[in-house]
Amino acid sequence: MGIHYDYKSTRGEKAMKKEAKRKARIEEKRARKGSDSQKEDEKRMHDIDKPITLEDLTNPDKD
Repeated sequence: MGIHYDYKSTRGEKAMKKEAKRKARIEEKRARKGSDSQKEDEKRMHDIDKPITLEDLTNPDKD
């Protein structure tokens, strides 16, 4: 009977820890995804003052 008593008494605490851990993982993924997308947007931007040429559009190796 001690096992069942222990399980029920700690069930709520374990559920709260599990929920907090899940939320922390979700927040970490959002932060990581947000920082990656900002870097990617900066990398894709083309210089506004420079005209876009055919070379810019067709050369896949040019960064």
